[in-house]
Amino acid sequence: MTPFSLLLLAIGLCFDTFAVSLSGGIDAKHSLLRIAKISAVFALSQTAMLTIGWLLGTAALTYIAPVDHWIAFGLLAFIGGKMIRESFNPGPASTNLANHYVLLIIALATSIDAIAVGVSLACSHILLPMMGIAALFVLTITTAAAVAGLLGGRRLGARVGKRAEIIGGIILIAIGVKILLEHLMNYEL
Repeated sequence: MTPFSLLLLAIGLCFDTFAVSLSGGIDAKHSLLRIAKISAVFALSQTAMLTIGWLLGTAALTYIAPVDHWIAFGLLAFIGGKMIRESFNPGPASTNLANHYVLLIIALATSIDAIAVGVSLACSHILLPMMGIAALFVLTITTAAAVAGLLGGRRLGARVGKRAEIIGGIILIAIGVKILLEHLMNYEL
């Protein structure tokens, strides 16, 4: 997997955070300190879950090697499809991210998908240096997505959040298809 693919993967993962941050910015005027705290919680949670998934996948890789590309494709297609499906569900107009308990629960909920993506990275035989790049991309892009969502929430509202989830889902599905095709055709696209 190339650094560009890892960048796209990080972008695809951050759309849940962006959508929730938009929702959290609708009714609240957050201070810069609160924006930094909320963004850090989202970014660290997403990065930690990605790393945990990669570690679990790497540990199990010898057992799943013959079907690793199918697992990566299946996980990314499932997560992407779930994101697209959830974009059509009505959600709350705003989310109180100033509440520490709510913030932690939402950060973990939006990061669960990153475990599966981490496993798919292990199935793609991503080694530690590239995993470090992936983690750095996820940390940076998730932080930027959270900040943009919180600042833009008042102007853009919840309707953009739903579209963001659709785009993120499409990106994850496309990466899953790319991984599958690379293995089936035995060449890089």
